[in-house]
Amino acid sequence: MDLGTAELEVLKALWDDGPGTVREVLNRLHDQGRRVAYTTVQTFLTRLEQKGYVVSDKSELAHVFRAKVSRERVSRSRLKSLLEQLYDGAAGPLVLQLVRTQRLSREDLAELQRLIGKLDSTKSGRRKRKPKA
Repeated sequence: MDLGTAELEVLKALWDDGPGTVREVLNRLHDQGRRVAYTTVQTFLTRLEQKGYVVSDKSELAHVFRAKVSRERVSRSRLKSLLEQLYDGAAGPLVLQLVRTQRLSREDLAELQRLIGKLDSTKSGRRKRKPKA
């Protein structure tokens, strides 16, 4: 199911700061400069729970919400959709576009180089094997 921008912001608050009540999530969003009403946050959390992204503990008076789905899972799903929509499923053009247009930290560049090296060694290892007769 698709996530709206505001729903994603609420989910990010749960990922970044852990489980919380509606009031706690509201305060986190306010701390980030996002001005939303209590009832709006409550509605988003309810929708996220209906969509399966969030679960709540209703054992106390104030329900405590926590993310049920990881950031990585949502990221993979959204990237896959983006790849299909913009690049017909091909990851290469997306990666090249990101490298050309986004500022990468030294750590990001080092990790990218490590992954490329790993891919290169895997591919060259496959090429060196002789087919069975």
